[in-house]
Amino acid sequence: MPDRLLTVEEVARLLGTWETSGERFPRRLIAERRIAFVKVGRLVRISESAVAAYIAARTVHPITARRAGQRRAA
Repeated sequence: MPDRLLTVEEVARLLGTWETSGERFPRRLIAERRIAFVKVGRLVRISESAVAAYIAARTVHPITARRAGQRRAA
């Protein structure tokens, strides 16, 4: 079964940007081609998997503690 296609507003709500910038942030991602999207006539839709891939690609993982005695290379 294919992914559900989300509206720009739904993507903004998923990303947590709706309250601050409305649809502006996801529309900028679309304009800059930083997220995959689908054009259905004049409508723009983004698949759930594209949103998940965008989030996964930009997830920053915490730094793990180094063992004692290891030095950082200059």
